Amino acid sequence: MVTVSPTPGSNAERSRAYNRGLVLGHIRREGEAGRAEIARASGLSTQAVSNIIADLLQDGWVYETGRRMGQRGQPAVTYAIRSDAGVALGVEIRPDAVLAAWIDLGGQVLHTERIALACATPEDVLPVVASLPGRGQGATEAGVIGAGVVMPGPIGQTGLSGRGTELPGWADVAPEPALQAALGLPVSVENDANAAAMAERVLGAAQGLGTFACLYFGAGLGLGLVADGSIYSGAFGNAGEIGHIPVPGPDGPCRLEDVASRVALVRALREDGIRADTVDDLAALHLARPPAYEAWLDGARAGLSHAVQVLENLMDPEAIVLTGAMPQPILDELVARTHLPDQSVAHRPDRAHPRLIAGGAGRRAATLGAAALVINTALSPRLVAAI
Repeated sequence: MVTVSPTPGSNAERSRAYNRGLVLGHIRREGEAGRAEIARASGLSTQAVSNIIADLLQDGWVYETGRRMGQRGQPAVTYAIRSDAGVALGVEIRPDAVLAAWIDLGGQVLHTERIALACATPEDVLPVVASLPGRGQGATEAGVIGAGVVMPGPIGQTGLSGRGTELPGWADVAPEPALQAALGLPVSVENDANAAAMAERVLGAAQGLGTFACLYFGAGLGLGLVADGSIYSGAFGNAGEIGHIPVPGPDGPCRLEDVASRVALVRALREDGIRADTVDDLAALHLARPPAYEAWLDGARAGLSHAVQVLENLMDPEAIVLTGAMPQPILDELVARTHLPDQSVAHRPDRAHPRLIAGGAGRRAATLGAAALVINTALSPRLVAAI
């Protein structure tokens, strides 16, 4: 039976892991910090912090950055995280390819690869995935500490199953043990929208945010939810299927992703005789601004305005981020055009961040986010399940 303690200190092993995460998390947020400062922020004793810092120095996770003058006494030694202490592997499984990225603890992208697939069944995907830890052209010299794997949702058999964006043959496969066996590494499996949200938190526009929502332009339109620095996945890993919520449309209610998604934009352009298969094609059309594109912008604006109001009143996020496989100028224009209604808990004068933000992780946000999931877990306090 698996149980999780309600407090970090009820089990010695879990307490050590949790407290180590507290220390690393504070150093990560501040860039560098001294022991007394960490103790005040974390609630740990200075001696406990000193012991954890000693372990982290020995393990090569932190290093001394210098001394900082205080109000009295000796200057405090400060510490920072060693970016080269470990590497995280991110894997995105798409219907036509496996994408991989290696990033270090500081969020620097070391290497990326794209491996084409004729088919994305488990029999086709798992051998490709198994080859990844040994690749990376030197990026793995520090040692791969874990892998994040993202797949388009929903995961498992649900009432939304049967869509064309799903991967063939995976509905009856438990992905995490299969992928862990192939990689030989600790594995976290998430949907693409959740991974993109973590990419924005670790290396994109949501750095410094603890609770936010991320609308992700992928195969459809997904939603990643981050609460107190952690992904909220739902009971079965399918939280965030926002593309299926009804929104006002020109001919009555319709699904959000039918008016505000890359698929909807490509379809609208095709109906007007324009082909746009890639992100670069869409960037060129943004400059040309054909009528079909302008019409899509109007419909997407209305749908996103409704979705933003729903998300804000349900989640009360610090901000909502638009990200994914869209050109940056289109994300910027959607942010500028989307109406932010006054009837929202987010409409208040003391805001520290804009309500709607264009992401900065780029078109491979989900792939990078898969690796960012590993980094976030490694540098955050976590209550670990006990058997």
